[in-house]
Amino acid sequence: MKYKKYKVIDEELSILGLGTWQFSGTQDWEQFDMIEAIKIVHAAIDRGINFVDTAPVYGLGHAETVVGKAVKGKRDKVFLATKVGLAWNENKEVRNNLTKENIFKEIDDSLNRLQVDYIDLYQIHWPDPNTDIRESMEALALLKDQGKIRYIGVSNFSLDLMKQAMEITEVVSHQGLYNIFEQNADTYHGITLNYQVKDSLLSFLEENNQFFLPYSPLMQGLLAGKTQFDTGVTINNPKLQGKVVNNYIKAAKEVETVIDKPIHEIALNWLISQNQVGPVIAGATKAEHLEKNLDSLSWQMNLELFRKINEIVSRIK
Repeated sequence: MKYKKYKVIDEELSILGLGTWQFSGTQDWEQFDMIEAIKIVHAAIDRGINFVDTAPVYGLGHAETVVGKAVKGKRDKVFLATKVGLAWNENKEVRNNLTKENIFKEIDDSLNRLQVDYIDLYQIHWPDPNTDIRESMEALALLKDQGKIRYIGVSNFSLDLMKQAMEITEVVSHQGLYNIFEQNADTYHGITLNYQVKDSLLSFLEENNQFFLPYSPLMQGLLAGKTQFDTGVTINNPKLQGKVVNNYIKAAKEVETVIDKPIHEIALNWLISQNQVGPVIAGATKAEHLEKNLDSLSWQMNLELFRKINEIVSRIK
């Protein structure tokens, strides 16, 4: 395993992390098996992956519960990241809620499900337009003072909102949508994104010694060779439906001609080769998928390959 060190945190983080959205156990992931999920987490830790990312809303608590069972007895080997701000009611209706009251409730719920005393990286999942950012960040700063969290991160924040957050307390990271085909994406599953990773966010993070956590690095399977998106959560991604998905599939095959490597290796290597990119949040539904992801660490992408890949990307309609 290879690791990166960032000035804002004490630990070195594995350049490949483990995402756990697929552990939701909901119809989106066709009732993902808990035993297999725990097996994947253990395999990741055994291979040197020390960054595990989850969230309460993944399966409405299910993914955090699975991760908690998996890291029990291995807590010292894991830099654990979870999120806050997407709450649900008794009817399982999810809403944005970054009030102080909800943040204090969510942290205790997450600690209980994860069976830990503290969270390493606590991230705001999505902005809440109905709550003043000062209230949210002051609540997170208090949790840090109490020792319940070690570092504060944000996700899906605009550059302006991130600057506002940083005026209140230290922010070490930003998590956002970023992959070969979505370098400056303006939507995710139809949700508007108010940030441009390639053109502005990465340089800002570098100036402030912060790191960037890319989610959906394999574009929900398309950059792993998948060509059918008619089941599970991918049905709700407009970019993977209709005629537009064929353009991405065609481009993926063209990218593979640039270097004699499978597309998933190219996609992951493209990310991990960028200085400010932190652990790439890659999921796996089988232990063998994890091994395939790790194959991307065996070689290094150069500037010429970057140029050729971006040339192909620029032609996607």
